[in-house]
Amino acid sequence: MPQFTDGTLAVVDDVHDRERASNGDSRYGAYLARNKRLLHEDGQPLTAAEFACSAWQIATSPVMSPGYVRIRPDLHAVTVVPAAHNEVALRVEVPLRHSALAHRPDHRLGDWQPDPWGTERGFGRLIEPYADKALLLATATLLLPVPDHLLIEPGTAEPGPIMTIEAKSVVEELAVWANAHAHLVNDLSGGGR
Repeated sequence: MPQFTDGTLAVVDDVHDRERASNGDSRYGAYLARNKRLLHEDGQPLTAAEFACSAWQIATSPVMSPGYVRIRPDLHAVTVVPAAHNEVALRVEVPLRHSALAHRPDHRLGDWQPDPWGTERGFGRLIEPYADKALLLATATLLLPVPDHLLIEPGTAEPGPIMTIEAKSVVEELAVWANAHAHLVNDLSGGGR
């Protein structure tokens, strides 16, 4: 099981991937094959930016559950999204409790609630409460442009050992890039604790 700290937003779980591989090699590789429609454009390989988006989408929940890439539980999502000029950005969705806001709203407004079953190593998941009163659910979106040199132009449009290596490499680079910016998320969320 991956270990989350204040310095991690995403963790690649290679051990679980190998141990649970239905194809004998990589569980993620099997999911790439199962989702091959996301990995080519009319039979042609994707651009590096498109490949990063698809490889990350397949590597994370809900496509893979548990994901090859696990996201820190106090975050709503970490996704890879297209950006200008055929580039990508990491999009981090951070739920904010009223106590984190500079001006607190009326105390009668409902807030995110801790999920009693969603705590992992001190990082608590926040969930939408039952709406029996007005709710103010604030979420910050942090967009982190990804440098081009972290992306990989896929060498094939067909899932298999080569694409699995390429996809694992790009999602690992993206996870490292996300984790290098964990301090920005922690500034918003109080470290997720």
